[in-house]
Amino acid sequence: MTKQVSRPRAGLSREKVLDAAAAFVDEHGLPALSMRKLGTALGVEAMTLYYYVPSKAALFDGLVERTVEAALDGLVDRPSADWRETAISFAHGYRARLLRHPGVLPLIATRPVNSPRGFDTAERALAAFEAAGLPAGRAMDLFNALGTFAIGHTLAEIGRPTGHEETAEPPAEIDAGTHPRLAALVASGEGLDFDARFTAVVGFIVEGFAPEV
Repeated sequence: MTKQVSRPRAGLSREKVLDAAAAFVDEHGLPALSMRKLGTALGVEAMTLYYYVPSKAALFDGLVERTVEAALDGLVDRPSADWRETAISFAHGYRARLLRHPGVLPLIATRPVNSPRGFDTAERALAAFEAAGLPAGRAMDLFNALGTFAIGHTLAEIGRPTGHEETAEPPAEIDAGTHPRLAALVASGEGLDFDARFTAVVGFIVEGFAPEV
């Protein structure tokens, strides 16, 4: 029996495969993703995809890598002299990417960077922070702190990603007589702004690292 060999396809690239996978999980959910279904979405045989991602695990690693790359886009190659500014930009870029592709959230939350290209991006980021005065170990701690906060915050914003929905009860009505402060805040929206909260907490996290630099 002749062994099938994956071959490149004109107009297709690893980046296009990963972007198509992100779009697929946004629409259908991560549990529904398979090489066959992704191939159908791209108009190619599943075997063709193995030229670009040798396994489903490599596809998952690529999705994580692509998310981190997008968050660091421009920050690594054109770093600021102030590491705080770069860290804050990374946090906002990471959240923005996750909000654009909420389907990958379950993967990002449970799978670390684990690909050569992802390692290259992380190495350049650590070098840039080190050059700006933040030691590599502290930079790694800061990235992890900002990354995990961004993941949790974004998950709270979007609720359950596609493919993980459950029937939810409608929000309970808050009795203003029994809970006057809570009812007033819900009515006004004060303290419930996701953007303002994210910006404030990122600032707290970044400044929390400053005294030890």
